[in-house]
Amino acid sequence: MVNDPLSHAQLRADVAAWLNEHLAGRFACLRYRGGPGDEEAWPELRKDWERELAAGGWTALGWPKACGGKGFSVAQQVVFSEEYARAGGPGRMGHIGEGLLGPTLIACGSEDQRRRFLPGILAGTQFWCQGYSEPGAGSDLANVRTRAVRERDGNWRISGQKVWTSLALDSDWIFVLARTDVTAHGNRGLSFFLMPLDQPGIEIRPIRQMNGGSEFNEVFFDGALAAGDDVVGAPGDGWRVAMTLLGFERGISTLGQQMQFSRELAWVIEAARRNGAARDPVIRQRIAHAWSGLRIMRHNALRMLSGAEDGLHAGAQGAPRREALVYKYYWSNWHRELGQLAMDVLGAEGNVIDAGDEKRTRLQQVFLFSRADTIYAGTNEIQLNLMAERGLGMPREPRGTL
Repeated sequence: MVNDPLSHAQLRADVAAWLNEHLAGRFACLRYRGGPGDEEAWPELRKDWERELAAGGWTALGWPKACGGKGFSVAQQVVFSEEYARAGGPGRMGHIGEGLLGPTLIACGSEDQRRRFLPGILAGTQFWCQGYSEPGAGSDLANVRTRAVRERDGNWRISGQKVWTSLALDSDWIFVLARTDVTAHGNRGLSFFLMPLDQPGIEIRPIRQMNGGSEFNEVFFDGALAAGDDVVGAPGDGWRVAMTLLGFERGISTLGQQMQFSRELAWVIEAARRNGAARDPVIRQRIAHAWSGLRIMRHNALRMLSGAEDGLHAGAQGAPRREALVYKYYWSNWHRELGQLAMDVLGAEGNVIDAGDEKRTRLQQVFLFSRADTIYAGTNEIQLNLMAERGLGMPREPRGTL
C-alpha cells in the first residue's frame, strides 16, 4: 500500500470525504482558522475538533501501531496533510503533543512515560506547550538558565522563565528544558522535564502582539514541581532529547503548511486582479517569483522527507538530513516577502481594518505575523550557522562561555 498510487488516491478521497462531512455544523466556522497568527481562534471548539479527529481515527498517523498510531508511511501522511489543508482544516491544538512530544517520547522516553502520556495525546484530551526559549536564550537555546534542583525524594524544583510559549494558556502540560548542572556550559548539563501547568509555582502571562493577539505567553517557574519519573532520558541528557524533538518540526506538517501558503498566494492574486494591481509588471513579476518559490519549497520538502520510512525516522536517528537545514530559512523568508507583497498589492486599503472583509484581514495578519517567521525557532543568523557548520562542515563561529 505504501507505494501504490491507487491506494494513495483512495486514501485522498477518503480523507476529503470525511473532512467534508465532519468539518461542518458547529465546526464549519473553524475552516481556515487557528493557524499561525490566528491561534486564539475558538480554542475550546478546536479542542473538541481534536477529539472529533481522534474518534475518526485521524490522529497520530505516523506513530507506530504499537504506540496507538496508524503506522502510516511518509507518503500516506503527506496525503492526509495536503487534504487537511485543502479542506481548510483548522490549526491543530494538539500539534505540539502529537507532532513533537509524542514522537520524542516514542524515541527517547521510558515505557512508563509512553503509557501515561501517549493515550491522552492520541485521544485529544491532553494538550501540551513547549518550554524552550528564554529572554536570554531564544535562538541560542544552549544559553538556557532555567534551573532545576533535585530534592531528596527524587523530584525536582524548577525556577526560571520561558518566553514565546505558544498556547500556554490553553495547555495542560509543558515540556521544559532546564539546567541541572550549573557548572556545565553550553548544551551540557541540561535536562528535559514534563510538568503539569496547573500547580503552585507556575504563572502564565500573555504577551500582546502588534496584530492584537496574544497567542504567545511568558511562563514563570518559582519552585514548581517536576516529578522524578517525568525526566525524559537521563538527567544531563536534555540537549539530545531537545534536538530529537526539534527534528520533528521539519516533518510531514511542512506539506500542509505549504498548502496554506498556496491559499494565501491565491488571495494575493485575487486582490491584484480585483483592484488592478495585476497590471503592474513589477507586481506580476513578484507574484511569479512567489509562485516559483512555492514550487521550489515543495520539491525540497519532498526531497527532505525522502528516505524516511516513517514520521519518526529523522528524529530517532538524531540530526536531520542536510536538505532539512535549509527549510526553515527558505520558507520564513519566502513568507515574509509574501506578506510584503500582499500589502503592496492591497495598497492604501491594506491600512484599513474591515472586519467584514475576511480575506483582507487574513492578508493583513500574514503581513504582521510573518515579521516573526525569521525570528522564532531560530533566527536567520542561527539558521545560516546551522547550514554552514552542520551541513557544510565549516568551522564553528566563536562562542562565549556563559
